[in-house]
Amino acid sequence: MADIGVIGAGSWGTALAMLLCENGHEVVLWAHRKEKVEQMRATGTCDKLPQITLPEKMCYTESIQEAVMGKELIVLAVSSTATRSTVQRMKPFVKSSQIVCSVSKGIEEGTLLTQCGIIEDVLGTYQLVGVLSGPSHAEEVVQKLPTVVVAGAKEEKVATFLQDCFMNEVFRVYTSSDVVGIEIGASLKNVIALAAGMSDGLGYGDNTKAALITRGIREISGLALAMGGNPETLSGLAGTGDLIVTCSSKHSRNRRAGMLIGQGSKPDAAMREVKMVVEGVHSAKAALALGEKYHVTLPIIEQVNGVLFEGKDPKTAVRTLMEREKKAEI
Repeated sequence: MADIGVIGAGSWGTALAMLLCENGHEVVLWAHRKEKVEQMRATGTCDKLPQITLPEKMCYTESIQEAVMGKELIVLAVSSTATRSTVQRMKPFVKSSQIVCSVSKGIEEGTLLTQCGIIEDVLGTYQLVGVLSGPSHAEEVVQKLPTVVVAGAKEEKVATFLQDCFMNEVFRVYTSSDVVGIEIGASLKNVIALAAGMSDGLGYGDNTKAALITRGIREISGLALAMGGNPETLSGLAGTGDLIVTCSSKHSRNRRAGMLIGQGSKPDAAMREVKMVVEGVHSAKAALALGEKYHVTLPIIEQVNGVLFEGKDPKTAVRTLMEREKKAEI
Protein backbone atom coordinates (compact mmCIF):
# COMPACT_ATOMS: atom_id res chain seq x y z
CA MET A 1 0.00 0.00 0.00
CA ALA A 2 1.20 3.51 -0.83
CA ASP A 3 1.55 6.70 1.18
CA ILE A 4 -0.39 9.30 -0.82
CA GLY A 5 -1.06 13.02 -0.61
CA VAL A 6 -4.06 14.46 -2.46
CA ILE A 7 -3.71 18.19 -3.12
CA GLY A 8 -7.12 19.82 -3.47
CA ALA A 9 -10.31 19.10 -1.55
CA GLY A 10 -12.83 19.96 -4.23
CA SER A 11 -15.31 17.34 -5.39
CA TRP A 12 -12.84 15.44 -7.62
CA GLY A 13 -9.91 15.54 -5.21
CA THR A 14 -12.14 14.38 -2.36
CA ALA A 15 -13.68 11.59 -4.43
CA LEU A 16 -10.25 10.27 -5.44
CA ALA A 17 -8.93 10.58 -1.88
CA MET A 18 -11.87 8.46 -0.72
CA LEU A 19 -11.27 5.88 -3.43
CA LEU A 20 -7.56 5.62 -2.61
CA CYS A 21 -8.29 5.39 1.10
CA GLU A 22 -10.85 2.63 0.53
CA ASN A 23 -8.24 0.83 -1.60
CA GLY A 24 -6.13 0.55 1.56
CA HIS A 25 -3.64 3.37 1.00
CA GLU A 26 -2.55 5.89 3.63
CA VAL A 27 -4.12 9.13 2.40
CA VAL A 28 -3.87 12.74 3.54
CA LEU A 29 -6.14 15.29 1.85
CA TRP A 30 -4.95 18.88 1.61
CA ALA A 31 -7.23 21.92 1.55
CA HIS A 32 -5.91 25.47 1.39
CA ARG A 33 -8.48 26.75 3.92
CA LYS A 34 -8.00 25.79 7.57
CA GLU A 35 -11.74 26.03 8.25
CA LYS A 36 -12.46 23.43 5.58
CA VAL A 37 -9.92 21.04 7.09
CA GLU A 38 -11.48 21.51 10.52
CA GLN A 39 -14.98 20.97 9.11
CA MET A 40 -13.99 17.70 7.42
CA ARG A 41 -12.25 16.45 10.55
CA ALA A 42 -15.14 17.35 12.82
CA THR A 43 -18.08 16.21 10.70
CA GLY A 44 -16.67 13.60 8.31
CA THR A 45 -18.41 15.38 5.45
CA CYS A 46 -17.42 17.48 2.45
CA ASP A 47 -19.39 20.53 1.34
CA LYS A 48 -18.81 19.66 -2.35
CA LEU A 49 -20.20 16.13 -1.92
CA PRO A 50 -22.79 16.48 0.86
CA GLN A 51 -24.37 13.09 0.22
CA ILE A 52 -21.34 11.07 1.31
CA THR A 53 -19.50 10.27 4.56
CA LEU A 54 -15.72 10.49 4.46
CA PRO A 55 -13.66 7.41 5.52
CA GLU A 56 -12.76 7.46 9.20
CA LYS A 57 -9.08 6.69 8.58
CA MET A 58 -8.56 9.53 6.08
CA CYS A 59 -6.37 12.40 7.29
CA TYR A 60 -6.67 16.11 6.53
CA THR A 61 -4.22 19.00 6.55
CA GLU A 62 -3.81 22.62 5.51
CA SER A 63 -0.01 22.17 5.50
CA ILE A 64 1.32 21.65 1.99
CA GLN A 65 4.55 20.28 3.51
CA GLU A 66 2.67 17.58 5.43
CA ALA A 67 0.67 16.61 2.34
CA VAL A 68 3.73 16.33 0.09
CA MET A 69 6.86 15.40 2.01
CA GLY A 70 7.75 11.71 1.86
CA LYS A 71 4.70 10.65 -0.14
CA GLU A 72 5.12 7.97 -2.81
CA LEU A 73 2.36 9.59 -4.86
CA ILE A 74 1.11 13.17 -4.96
CA VAL A 75 -2.28 13.58 -6.66
CA LEU A 76 -2.72 17.14 -7.89
CA ALA A 77 -6.43 17.95 -7.94
CA VAL A 78 -6.62 21.74 -7.76
CA SER A 79 -8.37 23.72 -10.50
CA SER A 80 -6.24 24.14 -13.62
CA THR A 81 -5.84 27.88 -13.04
CA ALA A 82 -4.25 27.17 -9.64
CA THR A 83 -1.87 24.43 -10.79
CA ARG A 84 1.24 26.57 -11.27
CA SER A 85 0.96 28.44 -7.97
CA THR A 86 0.21 25.22 -6.07
CA VAL A 87 3.15 23.32 -7.59
CA GLN A 88 5.41 26.25 -6.75
CA ARG A 89 4.31 25.88 -3.10
CA MET A 90 4.97 22.14 -3.28
CA LYS A 91 8.40 22.44 -4.89
CA PRO A 92 10.56 22.78 -1.73
CA PHE A 93 9.20 19.46 -0.42
CA VAL A 94 9.14 17.32 -3.60
CA LYS A 95 11.87 14.79 -4.41
CA SER A 96 12.60 13.43 -7.89
CA SER A 97 11.66 9.91 -6.74
CA GLN A 98 8.06 10.94 -6.03
CA ILE A 99 5.32 10.51 -8.62
CA VAL A 100 3.09 13.53 -9.27
CA CYS A 101 -0.23 12.73 -10.95
CA SER A 102 -2.39 15.46 -12.44
CA VAL A 103 -6.15 14.89 -12.40
CA SER A 104 -7.02 18.44 -13.49
CA LYS A 105 -7.93 19.43 -17.04
CA GLY A 106 -6.92 22.60 -18.80
CA ILE A 107 -4.35 24.53 -20.82
CA GLU A 108 -2.48 27.45 -19.31
CA GLU A 109 -3.14 30.67 -21.17
CA GLY A 110 0.08 32.41 -22.14
CA THR A 111 2.42 29.40 -21.95
CA LEU A 112 -0.04 27.02 -23.71
CA LEU A 113 1.19 24.25 -21.41
CA THR A 114 -0.98 21.34 -20.33
CA GLN A 115 -1.19 20.41 -16.64
CA CYS A 116 1.69 17.92 -16.86
CA GLY A 117 3.64 20.53 -18.81
CA ILE A 118 3.18 23.02 -15.97
CA ILE A 119 4.32 20.45 -13.39
CA GLU A 120 7.46 19.68 -15.40
CA ASP A 121 8.09 23.39 -16.00
CA VAL A 122 8.08 24.11 -12.25
CA LEU A 123 9.61 20.92 -10.83
CA GLY A 124 11.91 19.99 -13.71
CA THR A 125 11.59 17.44 -16.50
CA TYR A 126 13.31 14.85 -14.27
CA GLN A 127 10.11 14.57 -12.24
CA LEU A 128 7.98 11.41 -12.55
CA VAL A 129 4.72 12.85 -13.87
CA GLY A 130 1.47 11.11 -14.83
CA VAL A 131 -2.12 11.94 -15.62
CA LEU A 132 -5.48 10.33 -14.84
CA SER A 133 -8.40 11.13 -17.13
CA GLY A 134 -11.62 9.81 -18.65
CA PRO A 135 -15.41 9.98 -18.19
CA SER A 136 -15.51 10.21 -14.42
CA HIS A 137 -17.79 12.60 -12.56
CA ALA A 138 -16.99 12.72 -8.84
CA GLU A 139 -20.67 12.45 -7.94
CA GLU A 140 -20.84 8.97 -9.51
CA VAL A 141 -17.42 7.77 -8.35
CA VAL A 142 -18.35 8.31 -4.69
CA GLN A 143 -21.54 6.31 -5.30
CA LYS A 144 -19.31 3.47 -6.53
CA LEU A 145 -20.96 3.40 -9.96
CA PRO A 146 -18.79 1.56 -12.50
CA THR A 147 -16.24 4.01 -13.94
CA VAL A 148 -13.42 3.46 -16.45
CA VAL A 149 -10.47 5.84 -16.92
CA VAL A 150 -6.95 5.92 -18.34
CA ALA A 151 -3.64 6.55 -16.54
CA GLY A 152 -0.98 8.07 -18.76
CA ALA A 153 2.75 8.58 -18.30
CA LYS A 154 5.86 8.69 -20.47
CA GLU A 155 7.37 5.94 -18.33
CA GLU A 156 5.45 2.68 -18.25
CA LYS A 157 6.30 2.06 -14.59
CA VAL A 158 4.57 5.31 -13.61
CA ALA A 159 1.38 4.49 -15.52
CA THR A 160 1.35 0.97 -14.05
CA PHE A 161 1.87 2.34 -10.53
CA LEU A 162 -1.10 4.67 -10.97
CA GLN A 163 -3.18 1.79 -12.31
CA ASP A 164 -2.32 -0.30 -9.26
CA CYS A 165 -3.13 2.52 -6.84
CA PHE A 166 -6.50 3.55 -8.26
CA MET A 167 -8.01 0.40 -9.73
CA ASN A 168 -10.66 -1.64 -7.94
CA GLU A 169 -13.84 -3.57 -8.75
CA VAL A 170 -15.82 -0.43 -9.64
CA PHE A 171 -13.02 1.84 -10.89
CA ARG A 172 -11.19 0.31 -13.86
CA VAL A 173 -7.94 1.89 -15.06
CA TYR A 174 -6.19 1.38 -18.42
CA THR A 175 -2.64 2.58 -19.09
CA SER A 176 -1.24 4.70 -21.91
CA SER A 177 2.04 6.36 -22.88
CA ASP A 178 0.25 9.15 -24.81
CA VAL A 179 0.25 11.95 -22.26
CA VAL A 180 -0.18 14.63 -24.95
CA GLY A 181 -3.27 12.97 -26.44
CA ILE A 182 -4.83 12.40 -23.02
CA GLU A 183 -4.31 15.99 -21.89
CA ILE A 184 -5.45 17.62 -25.12
CA GLY A 185 -8.58 15.47 -25.05
CA ALA A 186 -9.19 16.34 -21.41
CA SER A 187 -8.74 20.08 -21.94
CA LEU A 188 -10.52 20.68 -25.23
CA LYS A 189 -13.55 18.55 -24.40
CA ASN A 190 -14.50 21.20 -21.84
CA VAL A 191 -14.61 23.83 -24.58
CA ILE A 192 -16.77 21.61 -26.80
CA ALA A 193 -19.02 20.92 -23.79
CA LEU A 194 -19.64 24.66 -23.49
CA ALA A 195 -20.87 24.59 -27.09
CA ALA A 196 -23.07 21.57 -26.34
CA GLY A 197 -24.56 23.40 -23.38
CA MET A 198 -25.24 26.46 -25.52
CA SER A 199 -27.04 24.17 -27.98
CA ASP A 200 -29.21 22.82 -25.15
CA GLY A 201 -29.89 26.34 -23.89
CA LEU A 202 -30.99 27.41 -27.37
CA GLY A 203 -33.46 24.52 -27.45
CA TYR A 204 -31.73 22.53 -30.18
CA GLY A 205 -32.08 18.76 -30.23
CA ASP A 206 -30.21 15.48 -30.36
CA ASN A 207 -29.13 15.97 -33.98
CA THR A 208 -27.27 19.13 -33.04
CA LYS A 209 -25.65 17.58 -29.96
CA ALA A 210 -24.47 14.55 -31.93
CA ALA A 211 -22.97 16.81 -34.59
CA LEU A 212 -21.13 18.89 -31.99
CA ILE A 213 -19.68 15.80 -30.30
CA THR A 214 -18.63 14.21 -33.59
CA ARG A 215 -17.11 17.31 -35.15
CA GLY A 216 -15.69 18.27 -31.76
CA ILE A 217 -13.69 15.06 -31.46
CA ARG A 218 -12.47 15.69 -35.01
CA GLU A 219 -11.07 19.08 -33.93
CA ILE A 220 -9.50 17.66 -30.78
CA SER A 221 -7.94 14.72 -32.64
CA GLY A 222 -6.51 17.00 -35.32
CA LEU A 223 -4.77 19.18 -32.76
CA ALA A 224 -3.53 16.22 -30.70
CA LEU A 225 -2.03 14.63 -33.82
CA ALA A 226 -0.29 17.88 -34.78
CA MET A 227 1.21 18.05 -31.28
CA GLY A 228 2.56 14.50 -31.44
CA GLY A 229 -0.33 12.64 -29.84
CA ASN A 230 -1.88 9.40 -31.02
CA PRO A 231 -5.28 9.91 -32.70
CA GLU A 232 -6.41 6.52 -31.33
CA THR A 233 -6.22 8.03 -27.84
CA LEU A 234 -8.95 10.46 -28.85
CA SER A 235 -11.27 7.64 -29.88
CA GLY A 236 -10.85 6.21 -26.39
CA LEU A 237 -11.69 7.14 -22.82
CA ALA A 238 -9.77 10.42 -22.67
CA GLY A 239 -11.28 11.61 -25.94
CA THR A 240 -14.67 10.36 -27.08
CA GLY A 241 -15.57 8.93 -23.67
CA ASP A 242 -14.88 12.09 -21.71
CA LEU A 243 -16.41 14.29 -24.41
CA ILE A 244 -19.70 12.35 -24.43
CA VAL A 245 -20.14 12.52 -20.67
CA THR A 246 -19.15 16.18 -20.40
CA CYS A 247 -21.48 17.23 -23.22
CA SER A 248 -24.42 15.23 -21.87
CA SER A 249 -24.27 14.91 -18.08
CA LYS A 250 -26.28 16.82 -15.51
CA HIS A 251 -23.07 16.90 -13.44
CA SER A 252 -21.08 18.80 -16.09
CA ARG A 253 -20.30 22.34 -15.00
CA ASN A 254 -19.14 23.24 -18.54
CA ARG A 255 -22.39 22.06 -20.10
CA ARG A 256 -24.34 23.87 -17.37
CA ALA A 257 -22.50 27.15 -17.99
CA GLY A 258 -23.02 26.79 -21.74
CA MET A 259 -26.72 26.12 -21.24
CA LEU A 260 -27.11 29.31 -19.21
CA ILE A 261 -25.31 31.28 -21.95
CA GLY A 262 -27.59 29.72 -24.57
CA GLN A 263 -30.57 30.82 -22.50
CA GLY A 264 -29.35 34.41 -22.54
CA SER A 265 -26.95 34.80 -19.59
CA LYS A 266 -23.69 36.65 -20.03
CA PRO A 267 -20.65 34.37 -19.64
CA ASP A 268 -19.56 35.95 -16.34
CA ALA A 269 -23.05 35.59 -14.90
CA ALA A 270 -23.23 31.97 -16.04
CA MET A 271 -19.96 31.12 -14.29
CA ARG A 272 -21.15 32.78 -11.09
CA GLU A 273 -24.36 30.77 -11.14
CA VAL A 274 -22.52 27.48 -11.65
CA LYS A 275 -20.50 28.29 -8.48
CA MET A 276 -17.61 26.06 -9.54
CA VAL A 277 -14.60 26.61 -11.79
CA VAL A 278 -15.68 26.26 -15.43
CA GLU A 279 -12.43 24.93 -16.89
CA GLY A 280 -13.54 25.28 -20.52
CA VAL A 281 -13.75 29.06 -20.23
CA HIS A 282 -10.15 29.21 -19.05
CA SER A 283 -8.93 26.81 -21.77
CA ALA A 284 -10.84 28.29 -24.72
CA LYS A 285 -8.37 31.04 -25.64
CA ALA A 286 -5.39 28.76 -25.13
CA ALA A 287 -6.99 26.05 -27.28
CA LEU A 288 -7.50 28.51 -30.13
CA ALA A 289 -3.91 29.72 -29.76
CA LEU A 290 -2.67 26.12 -29.96
CA GLY A 291 -4.66 25.67 -33.16
CA GLU A 292 -2.97 28.71 -34.65
CA LYS A 293 0.46 27.55 -33.48
CA TYR A 294 0.08 24.11 -35.05
CA HIS A 295 -1.93 25.28 -38.09
CA VAL A 296 -5.05 23.29 -37.17
CA THR A 297 -8.50 24.71 -37.93
CA LEU A 298 -10.82 24.61 -34.90
CA PRO A 299 -14.14 26.09 -36.05
CA ILE A 300 -16.28 25.08 -33.05
CA ILE A 301 -13.67 26.29 -30.58
CA GLU A 302 -13.33 29.51 -32.57
CA GLN A 303 -17.06 30.18 -32.28
CA VAL A 304 -17.05 29.39 -28.55
CA ASN A 305 -14.34 32.01 -28.12
CA GLY A 306 -16.48 34.47 -30.07
CA VAL A 307 -19.40 33.93 -27.69
CA LEU A 308 -17.29 34.00 -24.52
CA PHE A 309 -15.01 36.93 -25.25
CA GLU A 310 -16.39 38.92 -28.18
CA GLY A 311 -20.07 39.17 -27.29
CA LYS A 312 -21.19 37.00 -30.22
CA ASP A 313 -24.76 35.72 -30.04
CA PRO A 314 -24.83 31.88 -29.72
CA LYS A 315 -27.42 31.59 -32.50
CA THR A 316 -25.18 33.58 -34.81
CA ALA A 317 -22.26 31.32 -33.87
CA VAL A 318 -24.27 28.25 -34.85
CA ARG A 319 -25.26 29.83 -38.15
CA THR A 320 -21.60 30.63 -38.84
CA LEU A 321 -20.73 26.96 -38.38
CA MET A 322 -23.62 25.76 -40.55
CA GLU A 323 -22.74 28.14 -43.39
CA ARG A 324 -19.05 27.28 -43.64
CA GLU A 325 -17.85 26.36 -47.12
CA LYS A 326 -18.80 22.94 -48.47
CA LYS A 327 -16.24 20.18 -48.00
CA ALA A 328 -15.81 16.40 -47.71
CA GLU A 329 -16.19 14.90 -44.24
CA ILE A 330 -12.91 12.95 -44.26
